[in-house]
Order: sequence, then structure tokens, then C-alpha cells
Amino acid sequence: MWWKFRKHKLAVASAIFLILAYLATIFAGFVAPYDPATRSRNLYAPPQGIHFFDEIGQFHLQPFVYGWKMTRDLETLSPVYTVNPEEKFPVGLFVRGEPYKLFGVIDADVRLFGVAEGGYFHLAGTDHFGRDMFTRLVYGAQISLSVGIISVLVSLVLGLVIGGISGLYGGWIDNFIQRVIEAIIAIPTIPLWLGLAAAVPRDWPPLYQYFAILVVLSLISWTSTARVARGRFLALREQDFVTAARVYGASRTRIIAKHLVPNLMSYVIVTLTLAIPGIIIGETALSFLGVGLKAPTVSWGVLLQESQKVQIIQFYPWLWIGPAVCVVSVVLAFNFVGDGARDAADPFSR
Repeated sequence: MWWKFRKHKLAVASAIFLILAYLATIFAGFVAPYDPATRSRNLYAPPQGIHFFDEIGQFHLQPFVYGWKMTRDLETLSPVYTVNPEEKFPVGLFVRGEPYKLFGVIDADVRLFGVAEGGYFHLAGTDHFGRDMFTRLVYGAQISLSVGIISVLVSLVLGLVIGGISGLYGGWIDNFIQRVIEAIIAIPTIPLWLGLAAAVPRDWPPLYQYFAILVVLSLISWTSTARVARGRFLALREQDFVTAARVYGASRTRIIAKHLVPNLMSYVIVTLTLAIPGIIIGETALSFLGVGLKAPTVSWGVLLQESQKVQIIQFYPWLWIGPAVCVVSVVLAFNFVGDGARDAADPFSR
């Protein structure tokens, strides 16, 4: 599978992008230049561009950003920012900044990039509280990306176990499981998501709400996996190696664990890569509609929910473009990886 997969250049590039994205979430405190709750005086500030040439055309070996000069629009009272050529903040790597806890345990204060104390650098602009948007995008990825992995793993286990039981045992057990699956599939997905998510108490801590959303998404997404697993088990249970295992006295549990599940691994890998985008979009949709995660929890859906006002869409587009680009990029990357994995797992492909 790896020999076939690495020939799919777009899938390999997407896999590298996803690895870097997950590394950024693991080391969020190091990658982000600020704490996600840190406020500044620059409210609704646009992204700052990195420069090597100053206003007179002189080249600088170390890149820098210009400071902002803020005025007010007398009609809308919204802040208007113009470049202040008198303020230049050199951008460096591995600079000391606000202290944080790496992995929630190790005390550290070194950031991947930033400016010296007294300056400010907002690569993706700031929000209505002056919080750095790039930092909030990095920290938001911790929830938006992890919710996909965990929910898919839970739903995959449920789907394989329930679908395997249905396909292997057959009879009334198979009929009962299939009717339950059909009843769940018949319910529209978005209303079912909304109903289950609305049942989560609003006064729960953010951590409890996070796990509740995981459960909601997992309980919905296992049905398709179970139906496909049932079909694969029905086909595999008639194979000669399964019959030989029965003749030798192997139990059903051993047949499932040692003979049937390993033959489903290619399907499992493809299912993982293709199901995660749906879960990410589900969490984003729930949070965007206001029934998922809530502030102060940071996720891409929460950031989009905070940016859906007409005023923000018109005058401060960086507040919604950032999380939207992150969601679209990750979903496309997972789909490309899934396409490459599906082609690599197909034994009849050339």
C-alpha cells in the first residue's frame, strides 16, 4: 500500500500538510506567538505584512513588520489602521515571549516566531478584543482536529463491532441491528445533531461540553461503517480460511479478531481518512449554529460563529476568512489522502 500511495503525489503532499497541522496543534504553545486570551490595544487590526525592504527601498537582512497608526471613522466609529513607518518591529525565530506550559506540564517561554518585547506582530490580524487571530486559529485546531480523530475512532469501533456481529451471526440479530441502523439513517442528520447537542447542559464546563460533542458525533456516524462492515463480514465468512478455522475449533471471537478484522484493515484506513472531514464539518456546523462548543472554548466553529455578523463580514473579513480557509484546507487534505489510500488499498488497481 505504501509503494502505491507514495506515487499519488497530491495525497503525499496532503499527508505532509496534515502531519504539520497536527504537530502545530501538539506544540500550540510553541507555534503560537501569544496566549489565545491575551488582549492588545489593537482592536480589529488587519494582518501585518512581513517586509524585507523599508519605505525608502533599503534592504533589511532580518524581516520586520510596521506598526499601526489607528484613527476612527467618524461615520461608523470603526477603527481605521494605516502603516506607521516610524515603528519597525524585527521578526525573529525562537524568541522569548509570554510563558506557557508545553503539553500542559513543562514551563516554557520560547515561541517559534515573534517580535521583541514592546512590539506586536499579528500575522492574521486581531479580533474585537485585540486577541491575535493566528494564535486562536492554532489553538482552535486542537479541538477541531482532535474531535475528528477521536470521534471517528469511537464510531469505527462501534461500526466494526456491531456490523461484525450482524454479518457473522445473521438471523434475528442481523434483522434487529439492520432495522436500528435504518431508523437512525432515516432521521435527517442536521436536525438530529441539533437535537442531541441541544440536550447538553449549557452550564457544563468546556471540557464536559467537548466530550459531549464527541459522543454526539460518534453516535451518528457509526451506522455507515456498520453496514459496510456487515457486507464485508458476510463475504469473508464464506471464505475457505474461515471454514478451516471453524473446523479447527476456533471460537467466533478468535475468528473475528484473528481472521476477519485483519482482512478489513485496508477498508479501516480508507474509512478513517474519509470520515474525519465529515466529523470536522459536523463540529464546525454545530458550533457555528450556536449549539456546539461555546466561548471561551476556542475552535474553528466557535471562531466562525463569532464572525457571522454582517459588519464583520463586510469590514473585517480576516476574522472569518482564517477559520474558513483552515476548515476547507484540512477537509480537502483528508479527502486527497483518502483518495490515495483507497487507490493504494485496492488490490485490483494497477
